[in-house]
Amino acid sequence: MVEQALDASARDRLKLLLATQMNVSGLERLTPPRIDSLTLPTPRVSAPDSLNEIVSITPLDRASHTYGKAYRNLVRARRGDLACAPDLVAFPRDEHELSAILDWCSNDRVAAIPYGGGTSVVGGVEARLEGRYEGAVSIDLTRIAGVREVDRTSRAALIDAGTLGPDLEEALRPHGLTLRHYPQSFEYSTLGGWIATRAGGHFATLYTHIDDMVESLTVVTPAGLIETRRLPASGAGPSPERLFLGSEGALGIIVRAWMRLMERPRFRASASFRFGDFYAAAGAARLLAQSGLFPSNCRVLDEREALVNSLGDGSSSLLLIAFESADHPLDAWLNRALEIARGAGGEEIASRPSVPAADDTSEKWKDMFLRGPYLRDALVELGIIVETFETAIGWDRFEDFHREVHRAAAEAVTRICGEGIITSRITHVYPDGAAPYFTVIAPGRSQSHVAQWDEIKAAVSETIHSAGGTITHHHAVGRDHRAWYDHERPELFGKALASAKRALDPAGILNPGVLTG
Repeated sequence: MVEQALDASARDRLKLLLATQMNVSGLERLTPPRIDSLTLPTPRVSAPDSLNEIVSITPLDRASHTYGKAYRNLVRARRGDLACAPDLVAFPRDEHELSAILDWCSNDRVAAIPYGGGTSVVGGVEARLEGRYEGAVSIDLTRIAGVREVDRTSRAALIDAGTLGPDLEEALRPHGLTLRHYPQSFEYSTLGGWIATRAGGHFATLYTHIDDMVESLTVVTPAGLIETRRLPASGAGPSPERLFLGSEGALGIIVRAWMRLMERPRFRASASFRFGDFYAAAGAARLLAQSGLFPSNCRVLDEREALVNSLGDGSSSLLLIAFESADHPLDAWLNRALEIARGAGGEEIASRPSVPAADDTSEKWKDMFLRGPYLRDALVELGIIVETFETAIGWDRFEDFHREVHRAAAEAVTRICGEGIITSRITHVYPDGAAPYFTVIAPGRSQSHVAQWDEIKAAVSETIHSAGGTITHHHAVGRDHRAWYDHERPELFGKALASAKRALDPAGILNPGVLTG
């Protein structure tokens, strides 16, 4: 696990970097308020006596479950704005208590908002409600946690949905197994949250999303319990698991899952290349994605992204490649990848042939990747606006699409903030396309941070949609992406989804405003 927050020296380096890139004088610092200084609205509803043991109305619990980790959330929390705090927080310990909560919510018109680790960056856990609800309860699932059973023969495990990433991996370690799914929120997010949002992990090819690892699900809905059959594969009609993958708590609440595992890696090999042109580096990534080599890491960083992450001097784009295996050395795979990258015009910076996993320096990129949220928090505290846009597009349209989104982001930042930094990288690659990821960093005006962020968010999201990309590759829809998701999905599919919602959640209390309804 990476070190937590940025230390003082890292913050100083960040300030120096920002000062060389844009004017950061006179920014308003945004520091978290003390809990005893917070003002929360009076709860509008109260739970029945039968739920008192698992329900809390303390200011700390209500405040800590008000927001996720989107930029607007972080700013409002630091300003002490808790107007949309849930009326209470429930901590069910099993599916029976969860069912009782949903029964109460359905009967009394109380919005039920599932909450795992609270790491949503798209407004997925907020009580942002219309007037037709009497109140809102945040349902914290972290007490439904643990690895229940491990099937070593089939390499699978039955895991409760509230299990945090580090706890999950620690429980699997004695068995020599791993889920090997590392979203950037790994330390504080849960298995159920990964499944409900179709989270993308650290693997850049092949097993890129949690979808690939789900074997079966148990889901509590207001209409009853759903348990899917555990099978390696099935051709029997539409997959029931797929209905709940990406459902974001709007159709039901995932309580546990059988997950496909893999042996812990014993060998790794890695290399890094320098390119004078970002699109040449992207071309090398395309060739690697189409080669059948399936590197675990195949990421492209433009020159500014490399500079911000202390991986370059800002003069070149980088291609990072890594392989891992529990079975065999990787020299042949690495050597072929080196040939491909050199043939595409890359200048080799370093390479590490097959070595024991514990000795591989390619893990440094994963640590930097996981440290991203701490970098964002430090920027917010300094009064900097920061937002990320991730999408996916086919290789045939990649270069034009990337240029258009980059242009739109730069134009929006200049118009709204006066100046700023736009960086980009490719996070995942497929034989037919890639997932470009853009980061906006700009100085915020006092008291206007959220309004500026909203404007930038809308301008870039509209360009992504109009240029043919998906509104999200791995950050989910939530409430912040809903307007573009409604246009992206086929109209008849939207009607089918609404019908499924009515069947599973007749009173419409599950996470209102997310996906449908």
